[in-house]
Amino acid sequence: MLKARSLLPCAFSLLALACSSAHAAPSPYSTLIVFGDSLADAGQFPDGNGAPGSTQRFTNRIGPTYGNGEAFGAVSPMLLGAQLGIAPTDLGASTSPVNAALGRPDGNNWAVGGYRTDQILDSITGTSDVIIPPGNPGAGTVLRERPGYLAGGLRADPNALYYLTGGGNDFLQGQITSPASAAAAANRLAASAQALQQGGAQYIMVWLLPDLGLTPAMNGTPMQGPASQLSSLFNQQLVGQLSLIDAQIIPLNVPLLLQEALATPAQFGLASGQNLVGTCFSGNGCVQNATYGINSATPDPSKLLFNDSVHPTTAGQELIADYAFSILSAPWELTLLPEMAHASLRAHQDELRNQWQGHWQPVGQWQAIVAAGGQNLDIDSQRSSASADGHGYNLTLGGSYRLDDAWRIGIATGVYQQKLEAGGQDSDYKLDSYLATAFVQFQQNQWWADAALTGGHLDYSDLKRTFALGVNDRSEKGDTDGELWAFAARLGYDLAAPGSQWSLSPFVSADYARVKVDGYSEKGTRATALSYDDQDRESRRLGLGLQGKYQARPSTLLFAEVAHEHEFEDDRQDLTIHLNSLPGNDFTLTGYTPQSNLNRATLGLSQTLAPGLALRGSYNWRKSDELTQQGINLALSLEF
Repeated sequence: MLKARSLLPCAFSLLALACSSAHAAPSPYSTLIVFGDSLADAGQFPDGNGAPGSTQRFTNRIGPTYGNGEAFGAVSPMLLGAQLGIAPTDLGASTSPVNAALGRPDGNNWAVGGYRTDQILDSITGTSDVIIPPGNPGAGTVLRERPGYLAGGLRADPNALYYLTGGGNDFLQGQITSPASAAAAANRLAASAQALQQGGAQYIMVWLLPDLGLTPAMNGTPMQGPASQLSSLFNQQLVGQLSLIDAQIIPLNVPLLLQEALATPAQFGLASGQNLVGTCFSGNGCVQNATYGINSATPDPSKLLFNDSVHPTTAGQELIADYAFSILSAPWELTLLPEMAHASLRAHQDELRNQWQGHWQPVGQWQAIVAAGGQNLDIDSQRSSASADGHGYNLTLGGSYRLDDAWRIGIATGVYQQKLEAGGQDSDYKLDSYLATAFVQFQQNQWWADAALTGGHLDYSDLKRTFALGVNDRSEKGDTDGELWAFAARLGYDLAAPGSQWSLSPFVSADYARVKVDGYSEKGTRATALSYDDQDRESRRLGLGLQGKYQARPSTLLFAEVAHEHEFEDDRQDLTIHLNSLPGNDFTLTGYTPQSNLNRATLGLSQTLAPGLALRGSYNWRKSDELTQQGINLALSLEF
């Protein structure tokens, strides 16, 4: 935005440091491709005051003196790319004359300081020029040009994330002077997103224009009111146009985020009691902050929002990068909510199967059970889902009635409480599951079978998504409900002769389960608060297994079971989202992918304490590529 003041260096060492310091995270995008102006420029222009071969960026230098010769900090798409695990070379400038002179590879950042919306569009469909902006020595001089990203009929990478910002220079270069011209500029920026979509892009992140009235360039001047009003009109038009594009358009409500930072600066690591919109760090085109400015006794750009008259400090750039990452990473965690319910169901089914391994009561009698247990759930990160660790507890009550020599029927209810910590900032998600099952068992000669129908209510009473936002963390909270239905059946054949001390039974199994998590909204309308659509997660599995029992003593029964199951519903789980502050602009992002194959095992012991009274303990284990579930159970059964 505005003019090229002292333009910033493309410091590869800085970018490598940013990548190494970022926490490990999923990386669902093949690369990050950027278009825009100086707010996103990764280093197109030479840095005349830097080290040889360095380039310029529009934020503060990184210190310790923040003066000439030192590298400039990274801008938000560079920081976001590091968080996403994008290769550092991809995050560099696309058209830098320094790259060309030194034989360096060009990156995927096409943003150029000074670009208006017409030039941004041209860098996509026409020609990308690195041109000295108006108001600088040599204004209008083209330092390098190359064909635009899609020029000549090239196609966009459908697996890349596109990042688009612009509009400020249309104001600052006198192109926007009325509501009509503001709408026209917004239409041009939306046309850039449309061109990317028509070229094959799927995921396009677009900034809303910051409130130019709340910048040192305009604040406190007669232009503050008109600048704020026209910024708002620009954004209204942009939001409307973006909603018409057939792609996953991810809007960033940057003006609202910056308003929140100004309202409560300490929460964002900024200085309280300072004029954050009337002063800046460098003193370039604005009043230098007396406490934290570059020439003060305690220079510290991390305490200020603006480096110069319109460009954020590295603290401001970090806030915007973290904000973008919080939106992209939300489905990586939220698509684990159905997996929590499936974990409760699996624990419930394991408890019933373990109970079924015990002795049957006499014909015409009841057997009651009460069981308690605990589970641990470990989910490793995937390309598009977060790692998570969970634990839970359960209480199961039930009973069975033996109809005759071959048949037994029963019911069971279970209450399961789970807590899952997910993501880099340990978001907390809690689930209470209330399950009920009706089952039937058959055994005659050496054949046996069982079947169970389960239904349940899911209460996600405390969902707390936590993410980094500058130097601190922020949490957005909500709650929702859901439901669960499942059917499971097995058929087995006992290889041992009737009355034998041991039993060994191969079996086949079939399982179906459907979990529905109702859509919900996080509370409030802060820039980071999101709303989510319903989630449906089905599971269809076929399995082969082996069940064994050994009567070690008249009162002691050992039992075990191993099985391999194949999951047929293994499509990636996507999630549709919108910002609460922009309810008309929804988008769908990628999430958890269920695993195709699952192995499970059980080991247990049943001890008769008295006639008709038995104590049983068991350990259950399940494992797929990224998911491990373990549980222990202790149960009492009583015949009457």
